Amino acid sequence: MELPSHLDAVRQSYDAVAADYARTVEGPAVALDPLSRAVLGAFAELVTSAGAGPAADVGCGPGKVTAYLSGLGVPVFGVDLSPRMVELARAAHPELRFDVGPMSALAAGDGELGGVLAFYSTHHLPPEELPAVYGEFLRALAPGGHLLLVTRVGDEGHQHRRYGYGGDSAPFDSYRLPEDRIAELLERAGFTIEARTLQAPEEGAKRPVAGFLARKPATAATT
Repeated sequence: MELPSHLDAVRQSYDAVAADYARTVEGPAVALDPLSRAVLGAFAELVTSAGAGPAADVGCGPGKVTAYLSGLGVPVFGVDLSPRMVELARAAHPELRFDVGPMSALAAGDGELGGVLAFYSTHHLPPEELPAVYGEFLRALAPGGHLLLVTRVGDEGHQHRRYGYGGDSAPFDSYRLPEDRIAELLERAGFTIEARTLQAPEEGAKRPVAGFLARKPATAATT
């Protein structure tokens, strides 16, 4: 499918840095931090206990977190905008499914998914596009299905970077919203927020990380 110019730029950038990203951010020596393991474990338990359908890991990159969820017993597949990222994910985890595509148009029917994971993957979207993307997550989730969204937060910040992981020439735009603004947008989309976490910045990082565990109500209408 044809992508808007800003999403096409994101795709090209991640294609360019995919190998360095896989090695430095999701390499074997890079462990998930304890809080990430805790929230992913809670999400996995909710999805598997409900048995409402598979989970989609949107913006999955090279598939490390997709594989982690699979190891927790979650029927899961990955989706990423970057064909190169998906190529690396398929090579590293051939037992799992990985699709190329945007999170704004998931290859899932209405109410087909038991869970949606957006793990550090929505920050490249301009804030005005988030309502539609959150609505797409809601559409694809089964009633009672869960969304886990983890992202860096800030004060309506917009950052443009010219170089990506490993020093490759790759422009990146990222946006940091306040956590209360993200919560508001999720609720407006139709989600019920069941839990929130706020993690202090890692050493050398400038922005805290917020996590949102949200549920699609049993009577929610799709948007």
